[in-house]
Amino acid sequence: MKGRVALVTGGSQGIGRAICEELNRLGATIIVNHYPSESDAAKAADTVKALEAAGGTAMAIQADVTQAAQVDKMIKDAIEAQGKIDILVNNAGTTRDTLIMTMDEKDWDTVLATNLKSMFLCSKAVVRSMMRQRYGRIVNMSSVSGIAGNPGQTNYSASKAGVIGFTKSLAREVAARNITVNAVAPGFIPTELTQDLPDELKQSSLGAIPLKRWGTPEEIAYAVAFLASDHAAYITGQVLSVDGGMVMG
Repeated sequence: MKGRVALVTGGSQGIGRAICEELNRLGATIIVNHYPSESDAAKAADTVKALEAAGGTAMAIQADVTQAAQVDKMIKDAIEAQGKIDILVNNAGTTRDTLIMTMDEKDWDTVLATNLKSMFLCSKAVVRSMMRQRYGRIVNMSSVSGIAGNPGQTNYSASKAGVIGFTKSLAREVAARNITVNAVAPGFIPTELTQDLPDELKQSSLGAIPLKRWGTPEEIAYAVAFLASDHAAYITGQVLSVDGGMVMG
């Protein structure tokens, strides 16, 4: 990926950071997007420092990816700084888990905006430049919850199912300009996003995984890197489940 420029939303921690590290290892210049808060800025700065220490080129850029004006500015600033964006990884996400009977409308809106609307905003902002350069790789983060559903996650599952429909539709729109759009659907990956789940739920999840273990952020990053590479040039509109066999068929 030497010479490629990759923007990873929510790239300062968890799966996002692992994706940044893998793309960096493969030679891409990394733009680490983070939410505009002091703690997230510190995490992004630490990520950039680690990428540079590993011999790569990286920069951090803040934006609330649910806000159109901030996204447009982020893409404009990123292209001005690096000359182009070849790879967009729509990774930013959140959860607000609860049964629908106790789910606030705000819980619904926050999850749909962060997990789904952000992909629309970021993809719309970057696709014009990708079409001009006749090259692009967009990788969207879905989830097994968007394929099979999960109790207490109607908002999260709906957002991640929406990611799949969005991915397939956008893939058809931009394929003629040598732009591929794919999704990765992780299974249970212990990160800061999942650390607050009840222990009994974490343990019971193992029973649904044929490989009998949880995945790692690095294993998700490997799948994203493949779909973002030229090795996957003939793959578009697909959903790659990385879940230890949790969801099949």
